[in-house]
Amino acid sequence: MINKTTQVAMGSVSGFLAFGFGSGLAPKAPGTWGTLAALPFLFLWQLLPWPAYLLLLLLSFLLGVYVCESATRKLGVHDHGGIVWDEFVGLWLTFFMVDLSWQSVAIGFVLFRIFDILKPFPIKWLDKKVKGGFGIMIDDVLAGVFAGVVLHILMHYIP
Repeated sequence: MINKTTQVAMGSVSGFLAFGFGSGLAPKAPGTWGTLAALPFLFLWQLLPWPAYLLLLLLSFLLGVYVCESATRKLGVHDHGGIVWDEFVGLWLTFFMVDLSWQSVAIGFVLFRIFDILKPFPIKWLDKKVKGGFGIMIDDVLAGVFAGVVLHILMHYIP
């Protein structure tokens, strides 16, 4: 028998996207699995000129607001742990204008997960106060901004 979460995740395009192509169905640490599932796309996005990458981020964010809101309504739970499209967009934002190497990918991945899990101010505040699809997306976007700033500092200013 298929449970409601699996039905939402696999029953529509919006659910499939919200659950990160199914990665959010992982029984443990779905946010980490969702972030890992987002990594391969980085190598495609890096082929784009930065304005196109920025446009892709914006469109992915707007799509995320819609698909996360849709999944939330179907599940009847705000920000279900399996909804990981926000991790996809947050990770992609972390790597905006970063040259990819195994070191930068590893460091950026860890930084994004740290900011996403610890949620320093104002990330935690946004996570608690802003609801709906926008609320699901915005805290991970801000975690991606924080992680990206730290990653840029590490990659450009620390030998």
